[in-house]
Amino acid sequence: MHVLSVSSLKGGVGKTTVTLGLASAAFAKGLRTLVVDLDPQSDVSTGMDIDIAGHLNVADVLASPKEKIVRSAIAPSGWTKGRPGTVDVLIGSPSSINFDGPHPSIKDIWKLEEALAHVESDYDIVLIDCPPSLNALTRTAWAASDRVAVVTEPGLFSVAAADRALRAIEEIRRGLSPRLQPLGIVVNRARVQSLEHQFRIKELRDMFGPLVLSPHLPERTSLQQAQGAAKPLHMWPGDNAQEMSRNFDQLLLRVMRAARMEDPQPAATAAQ
Repeated sequence: MHVLSVSSLKGGVGKTTVTLGLASAAFAKGLRTLVVDLDPQSDVSTGMDIDIAGHLNVADVLASPKEKIVRSAIAPSGWTKGRPGTVDVLIGSPSSINFDGPHPSIKDIWKLEEALAHVESDYDIVLIDCPPSLNALTRTAWAASDRVAVVTEPGLFSVAAADRALRAIEEIRRGLSPRLQPLGIVVNRARVQSLEHQFRIKELRDMFGPLVLSPHLPERTSLQQAQGAAKPLHMWPGDNAQEMSRNFDQLLLRVMRAARMEDPQPAATAAQ
């Protein structure tokens, strides 16, 4: 089971949108997928059409990461209605903000790792939607992760936030979790006609080299439309949605290569 945190230390750059796009790509590829909604805004749970009735949530898991509680906090996404495959959500909650203090204990930091160990045989990939900060919840996510995808947009403050995130990942790797590595930087909402965006993307490449992932994700209304309807991007009609789906497929392949994961659809991939 490969665990990827999707992070940004600046809000409003589309971190949750990237999480949903990767989840859609993983579902379309046939990977058994779990999405952990660790952001107290809980937008991933909404975007994946979760019925929370009768379920616990991530706050309950952080309070007590026992197997019975973990499994009670996981629900199937509404994306699976009438479709084969596994894509589940560890349900988010505004109450998780109570676990997001600035100085977590070592015991608290490892709680999500402990929780995910109970379901390790059930999934191929876990995607964690992190809060846009570097408090306890993000550190807890990173401690449980193999890789971190840092989401940014081509703007001055977002570039600085990406730099802070990569430095923080290295700090966690050295001090806490030696297996943790950056997957790279996902450039979101790129407008190719914008000179400012061109300048900032070049700045990112100059600063971080091959850590800047391709493709860059353009600004497309199809993403917001699919999210608003709580549908997977890969099932949304239109050329723009197909273009974005292919972009997320390429990002997912980067994740899979980093994890040395076997492709459940090798023939289909080779044909694309």
